[in-house]
Amino acid sequence: MPYRPGGGADRRAEAQGRLLEATVRLLADGASFTELGVQRITDAAGMSRSAFYTAFPDKTALLLRLTQDFQDQSAKLVTAWHSDDVAGLAALVSLYERLMALFRRHAVVWAALREVAAYDPDVRETRAAHVERLATGARARLLRDQQAGLVPASMDVDAAVTMVVWGGGEAMSRHLDTCDAGRDAIFAGELARIVWYGAFRRPAE
Repeated sequence: MPYRPGGGADRRAEAQGRLLEATVRLLADGASFTELGVQRITDAAGMSRSAFYTAFPDKTALLLRLTQDFQDQSAKLVTAWHSDDVAGLAALVSLYERLMALFRRHAVVWAALREVAAYDPDVRETRAAHVERLATGARARLLRDQQAGLVPASMDVDAAVTMVVWGGGEAMSRHLDTCDAGRDAIFAGELARIVWYGAFRRPAE
């Protein structure tokens, strides 16, 4: 039976959920987000076009809602490590393993976000804001470690943060695109050691 929207926040939330689920299914089947039209999404959800626009103003809003939860989860994981001054290499390896598992579960959504960010300024700014959330914590941890003498005073913290956060994110994306899950733990361990010994415990020059 076709979906017939009603009034109220609960009905809108239900419509959003069905549209989000339908979009994930289509992405998982190999569609790119750019080529997905509203009609194809609503057909997959068993809804009308008017129901879509009751739930979301446009496709960009749908994508941003689709990516919100896993970006919030990743930020929570990363912030917890950055906030713990005694968290060391083992905890960093565990962090990257958990991040890889999270991004692996949401791989099609993560790919869609990167796809659309290449041409949509709103999506690009939202992605950049998320990365900056992660960078803020990394910067604060490195500065604390530097003040404690654990990081060389000669380190340019801002440059290091750019490489750790932006570079690490791009490396994870490349790994997800080209390797299967069987190599995730190996990759997480290597990335953690590069970040730890290259930034958080860089030897004095």
